[in-house]
Amino acid sequence: MSLPFQPSDDPRYTTRGALHVPSGQGPTVWTVGDVYTIKATGAQTNGGLGLIEATVPAGGGPQPHSHPRDESFYMLDGELEFLDGDHRFTAVAGDFIHIPGGIRHCFLNKRNHAARMLFMFTPAGPEQVIADYAMPARDGETPPPPDDAQIARFETMIRLAEVVNLPDPA
Repeated sequence: MSLPFQPSDDPRYTTRGALHVPSGQGPTVWTVGDVYTIKATGAQTNGGLGLIEATVPAGGGPQPHSHPRDESFYMLDGELEFLDGDHRFTAVAGDFIHIPGGIRHCFLNKRNHAARMLFMFTPAGPEQVIADYAMPARDGETPPPPDDAQIARFETMIRLAEVVNLPDPA
């Protein structure tokens, strides 16, 4: 099978439109102990996708919650325990997890070392709320333990991202 020929006078032949965010770049924020680097926002992807690279330290991860939109995860390094409704499972490097909108979920790092993953919102939206309301990260520092101000920012972020916190089934 060959690809269709695209003549050199076709504007798509030379028009540029790629979004390129090099490794280690993108706005980086702290939210409740985790480190998130925003790689793509809805404004950059015509609303189709929000992409965040996350570093989740030992003991890190959000409370059980749900979103009205789909969220997907791709594990880059380490392992995390995921909650999917009432079921828990462990995800490791190379695993992909898709959570449909409305499903209660969370992740928790039960290991001694940080885990890294990508998470995607489709359609985009929550990643911009995270970018706007999480604490800007400071170079060379680790996130501080959550204090009242950070928890208040997180609660605002949750409300604006239409996230619903749900009890953990233990």
